[in-house]
Amino acid sequence: MTPMRTARPEFRNINAFKDLTTYRLPVAGWVSILHRASGGLMFLLLPFVVWMMDTSLSSELSYGTFTAVFTAGAGFVPGWFFKLVALALIWAYLHHFCAGVRHLIMDVTHKVDKAYGRSSAIVTLVVSLGLTVVLGAKLFGLY
Repeated sequence: MTPMRTARPEFRNINAFKDLTTYRLPVAGWVSILHRASGGLMFLLLPFVVWMMDTSLSSELSYGTFTAVFTAGAGFVPGWFFKLVALALIWAYLHHFCAGVRHLIMDVTHKVDKAYGRSSAIVTLVVSLGLTVVLGAKLFGLY
């Protein structure tokens, strides 16, 4: 005689408004989603990166324009907004880099178990956010 199994719930039609709001994603899932979001953000901010590189390296006059944008702003856009965009770019790069290193380590060492995935995801979040706070403090002139 086989033991009776309890019926598992079936989700045939997932309601995005009801079901997805109650779903709890593991830490590794958040790191994976943020890895993709940070890559997309870096791609979208690529014109800003090219502008920063061009204006900071072209001449002394363009470097003065570059630094003035972050303090006084440009046109109707205030300087703090440019700093926030640069901070978003800093976070995107650091998170994408740390998550990429995490994936490389997992590929090389073949550590694909749940415990290592969770602990490495936490380390990725802590390191990327910690470095973002340090560099953001420097960007906003706190030290």
